[in-house]
Amino acid sequence: MSSAWLLPEHIADVLPAQARRIEELRRSALDVARSYGFELVMPPLLEYLESLLSGTGHELGLQTFKLVDQLSGRTLGLRADTTPQVARIDAHLLNRVGVTRLCYCGPVLHTRPAGPRATREPLQLGAEIYGHAGMEADLEILDLALASLARAGLGQVTLDLADARILQGLLDGAQLSADGMDRLCAALAAKDVGALDAFRGAMAADSFAGLQALVGLYGSADVLGRAAAVLPSRPLITQALADLRWLATQIARSEPSVRVGFDLADLSGYAYYSGPRFAAYTPGYSDALLRGGRYDEVGAVFGRKRPAVGFSLDLKALVECLPVQPPQPAIRAPWGDDAGLRAAVKTLRAEGHTVVCVLPGHEDEVQEFACDRELVQADGRWTVRAC
Repeated sequence: MSSAWLLPEHIADVLPAQARRIEELRRSALDVARSYGFELVMPPLLEYLESLLSGTGHELGLQTFKLVDQLSGRTLGLRADTTPQVARIDAHLLNRVGVTRLCYCGPVLHTRPAGPRATREPLQLGAEIYGHAGMEADLEILDLALASLARAGLGQVTLDLADARILQGLLDGAQLSADGMDRLCAALAAKDVGALDAFRGAMAADSFAGLQALVGLYGSADVLGRAAAVLPSRPLITQALADLRWLATQIARSEPSVRVGFDLADLSGYAYYSGPRFAAYTPGYSDALLRGGRYDEVGAVFGRKRPAVGFSLDLKALVECLPVQPPQPAIRAPWGDDAGLRAAVKTLRAEGHTVVCVLPGHEDEVQEFACDRELVQADGRWTVRAC
């Protein structure tokens, strides 16, 4: 018989010290987004499945929990990603003509964890720009993403750049089924040249040679030069390489401490992205800590196709990559109904201090607070002194 207190696999409670740190990160990141002019939205945790999954590809559908609405009888989904919801808000509720900058933070639910140590309930934070097709928006989103990581206190960051248009350019004219695209992208992601042989007859010879070359096109800035030499000269590919070079140059100027690299075979979410895309990594965390890029098709299913670019990250994963913080300083105060004592405690809290009142019989409790001062009565007045 299972214990009543056990939780499902890859679902966990967040305990006090970590919960406090996550909440601090949430507030800090949203403040950074606001300083860039982003407006906060709060989409619902669940909505009708067809709206939630419209235009997202079947991969997100597999990650989405589904249930039946007891009021309407229709199928609902618990969101596995917030971006489609924000696209719906931009398209239908705000319906603005010009540029719209939106940010969000809330839980998402996954049917399966992304990795062995991953949670199935990430706390997803993200930001998105709608309405501008130029690279200026891509750079602003990248700046904001890196600023959010820096504000959190993350030290070493490696930024990998790629572009969905490179594969689109290589597959121009090829007829591949959805299953075929899945197998092709899996082979590229695994850098499995042998598995690509199955697609030799489905495309032109120069396209197939480009696919094979794509497997080895990762590393530092010289990747772009090698890519220009070995990939077919097609408009989508040429423009993609030029945009990646421009982005890398801008980031190197503004964020010299960030290591910029390239992985042109990184096709995570290939059905979703339509242009430049990026992923941020940090030592000690095996997967990408943050992902983003351009997805201009995301609003089309809502009847309003608008240029869009954004990023998202999991605050629960981010907090695992940060140094453990010392306990928060606090003031220990005795419990009592003395009017002067209660007034002193109230004043200290209004000034921003944490005051922990010791309840009778609990003088030795251990908490996440480090009481380095105490409130004592001296000469008829309540004063704070070092412990």
